[in-house]
Amino acid sequence: MNRLTGFLFENKVAHGAFVELSEGVAQMLGHRAYSDDVRTLIGEAMAAMPLLATHLGFEGRINLQFQGEDAMKLLVAQVDHQLEVRAMAKAPEGLQGTFTGLLHGGVLALMLEPRAAGREPSQALVPIEGASLAQALEAYFEQSEQLPTLIRLAADGDRLRGFMLQRLPLEGARGSEADWDHLAILAATLGPQELLQADPATLLGRLFAAEELRLFEPRPVTVACRCTRAGIARLLLSLGREECDSILAEQGHIAVTCEFCGREYAFSQGEAAELFLAAGSVPSTTKH
Repeated sequence: MNRLTGFLFENKVAHGAFVELSEGVAQMLGHRAYSDDVRTLIGEAMAAMPLLATHLGFEGRINLQFQGEDAMKLLVAQVDHQLEVRAMAKAPEGLQGTFTGLLHGGVLALMLEPRAAGREPSQALVPIEGASLAQALEAYFEQSEQLPTLIRLAADGDRLRGFMLQRLPLEGARGSEADWDHLAILAATLGPQELLQADPATLLGRLFAAEELRLFEPRPVTVACRCTRAGIARLLLSLGREECDSILAEQGHIAVTCEFCGREYAFSQGEAAELFLAAGSVPSTTKH
């Protein structure tokens, strides 16, 4: 089950969330030849996105994007207000390296894209600091949001986990900076193996055994690309029958690869003909 489980300390000094992802991960990442290190980094980025969306106060999307000129060329992860997540990367096949090695020479851009008319998108640059994606995102919250935040991310094959603890404004809390420091020290003991193995209730019980907190009902998370065969069919219709018939004459079929997830959609000559017939297209005069 893919789910995001939020929690709040009763003294309102901090809140946080725990995300578990497994369903759809193999399908999301299985159409490209990612190395183990690149796949792990993409997995961590996917686990991070629902955590970032916990404070999303509008309908829209969050984009996390890296563009570089050295090792990794592109990393993109997205989440929207319905907690639909997808991610991809473009990197040389077989590329290996640490977080800093893969992303050396670039920055991460965090973009907020509201859906409502009249609300402008915004962007913040996340410096490539620390030894992990989690530490880079912690730096974003510290600098851009002025919210001390602790993030832990872990990926084991298709099992992805993420944890976030974030301080709330102390003006409305029944606690102090010292209370936050205490919670942060406890949370900092969380390691990747414990994060991968424990369920939210067990994990929070271990970390904060003496603290009063409220665990909220989990929210479902979907991991999937937005590409569909129907969407690709509409693309072919927009190209026009003459263009499609030209491709069929040359290749015998039409193959379209999703730029995001790398999945290929193939249409035979008969399937393309049925597509245009259903759309009421006039038959092409192209000869085969």
